[in-house]
Amino acid sequence: MAQTPHVDRVVVDDGRFEAEPDPPLAMLLGSLRRALPLGRPAAPGAAWGVRGASSHPEELHVSLQPVEDSLFLLTLNRPTAKNAIGRQLLRQLQEALRSLEKERGTRAVVLHSAVSGMFCAGADLKERRGMSRDEAKLFVRDLRAAFSQLEALPAPTIAAIDGFALGGGAELALACDLRVAGPTAQIAFPETGLGIIPGAGGTQRLPRVVGVPRAKDLIFTARRVAAPEALAMGLVDRVAGEGQTALEAALGLAREIARGGPEALRKAKVAVGVGAEMDLASGMRLEEACYDFILTTEDRVEGLRAFAEKRTPVYKGE
Repeated sequence: MAQTPHVDRVVVDDGRFEAEPDPPLAMLLGSLRRALPLGRPAAPGAAWGVRGASSHPEELHVSLQPVEDSLFLLTLNRPTAKNAIGRQLLRQLQEALRSLEKERGTRAVVLHSAVSGMFCAGADLKERRGMSRDEAKLFVRDLRAAFSQLEALPAPTIAAIDGFALGGGAELALACDLRVAGPTAQIAFPETGLGIIPGAGGTQRLPRVVGVPRAKDLIFTARRVAAPEALAMGLVDRVAGEGQTALEAALGLAREIARGGPEALRKAKVAVGVGAEMDLASGMRLEEACYDFILTTEDRVEGLRAFAEKRTPVYKGE
């Protein structure tokens, strides 16, 4: 088994991460650098779309819009294919994620489906049948990279799973920080029944979420998991209440998260997510570096001032 990466020194600033002297930690640097991007805060009331969408004469399958201050909604909408991920949807997802990476003031992102009863059916197997072996390999590589890009977004991300999340759709949800299921949600990893394995991070993220034995159970059997069992095993973090959709519950959770300072949320995500891949001593150094960075922010001063004045803090992500 590979050793847990260890570092002797960690430095975190507004756009850099340095760790030395352990080379194995290099595999973590890409994720952390993406979690600490440079960018300007979004202008109040500004609207975002998928950049470049207007330059392509194609149907829009992925949209990105602010639902309220500092919260974004990332929507999948390919009803004719149950949100199956083909080249076009993948390209639009990548464009939306690049837009999100630049928005400094974002406090939470909710990923959901506009298609009734279906979060995402996974990869577009009809399109896949027309690909050569090399084309399929390249597509899955790009899909895996896009899900890692989602995982590395600086702001907390929440998957709102209403309906079915199958194969690549389940892997897409796993790339989010948190998962909220609707009462009728069903999650499955059916790849072994198709003679393949989960190839967009499922074999790695699933055991990190539910443990190795349960991950083997779900992948080997390809069985579907309903919302109550998914909650019990930790595959989802919350289940929407009776009469409530996963989107409604996820937006409620996003509003809870958004009460925190943007920089604090970013650094907490780094400290927990990256630190979990280190040994404890290295993780403690990472936490110290993240905390030291927070000490330089205006948001920290505002938080303390608001506490003393017994009012709600007004964070600016600075």
